[in-house]
Amino acid sequence: MAMFWIQFVMVLGAILLGIRRGGVALGLIGGLGVSLLVLGFRSSPSEPPIAVMLIILAVVTAAATLQVAGGLDYLVQLTERMLRAHPKYVTILAPLSTFFLTVCVGTGHAVYALLPVIADVAIKTGIRPERPMAISSVASQMGITASPVAAAVTFFLGFSAKAGHPVTLIEILMVTMPAGVIGVLAAAAWSFNRGKDLDKDTEFQARLQDPDFRKSLDADVTTLDKKITRSAKISVALFFTGVGAIVLFAVFPNLLPLNGEGKSVPMTTVVQFVMLAFGAFIMFASDVKAKDIAHSSVFIAGMIAVVSIFGIAWMSDTFISANKKFLVDNIGIMVKIAPWTFAIATFCISAFVKSQAATLAITLPLGVALGLPIPLLLGLVPASYSYFFFAFYPSDLAAINFDRTGTTRIGKYLLNHSFMIPGLIGVGTSTVVAYLISRLIF
Repeated sequence: MAMFWIQFVMVLGAILLGIRRGGVALGLIGGLGVSLLVLGFRSSPSEPPIAVMLIILAVVTAAATLQVAGGLDYLVQLTERMLRAHPKYVTILAPLSTFFLTVCVGTGHAVYALLPVIADVAIKTGIRPERPMAISSVASQMGITASPVAAAVTFFLGFSAKAGHPVTLIEILMVTMPAGVIGVLAAAAWSFNRGKDLDKDTEFQARLQDPDFRKSLDADVTTLDKKITRSAKISVALFFTGVGAIVLFAVFPNLLPLNGEGKSVPMTTVVQFVMLAFGAFIMFASDVKAKDIAHSSVFIAGMIAVVSIFGIAWMSDTFISANKKFLVDNIGIMVKIAPWTFAIATFCISAFVKSQAATLAITLPLGVALGLPIPLLLGLVPASYSYFFFAFYPSDLAAINFDRTGTTRIGKYLLNHSFMIPGLIGVGTSTVVAYLISRLIF
């Protein structure tokens, strides 16, 4: 027992130190943790998550190529046209837009270009910007677990296959997609009347007396004046064709050739070569430079995710494999009786790890070790997003900065910020719905 707790403190310390350092530090320190477990505690190293890392590499490279080709700008411009055509419903349409934008491209980083537009539409319509801004930031991250090309989904796909209980991509989306949409709608419905209207907000009205502040509100923020090239539109069509091809192969696996074992090529492999291929198609069609792809924000964020998952998943799996009997004997019964406690643990870890894929890399091996079935774990996947809790995530900070009225903010007591209640409602609702759907499907 003493050896378990020593290793546990070491692993927990490695995770906290990696979080504190940020960036690729989580992966590097995770690798250090593997070294200590193997060489210091004589544990047998588990297999690193190679398939998952390759999937993320392929998807991120294709998404980064789309970004450099101007495809993300085109998607943002289309979304702005819709929001400005129906400004009174911005509190509902904006979070749905950010949710599906993430679903389409597999990363929440696409939201940054849309946030200033959402704020501008709200201001010019007389709607308190906090209402659509906070839930839009939250919704952009909730979309990750519903995206067929997001790291968290592809990690679950690869992990379930490795665990010997594979689920298909379609089965994952059948659970996470409706759960995510219902969660976003529930949080948006609550946000519809949150706070005071701008004309009744005494603090805002007092700030209007400042000419400079009033002038800042009159500024036009739009992407509609940006010229979208024909190649940018083609890049979007190609990217979606790639995503559609993956979904098609997932629905009709008989379209795939057989491997040496007489079985269809696994979807974890299909995602890799399809996304790389369509990334190449986008590169040729848009004539983008390879150097620009490697320097794009989407590519950099994706590579950080790969390194983080490499180290942290390897360390966590090695620790859990070495202590599986202790975990099952002491924690397994409790978790089986009340599986919702595992969702709470996942939620708490995500608040610090700030990555849904990295959170799942930590929790899924533990869940399997405790005897939780893969379908149950799938139903708890939405709980892997809680980094809105401290409101220090880039999309939350961007929402605060882009709201020129100052209504979207972090409160005096740190946790009483604009994102807390929408986040709790959205994630809580989607987790409950996903759990119920998984029980019905499986």
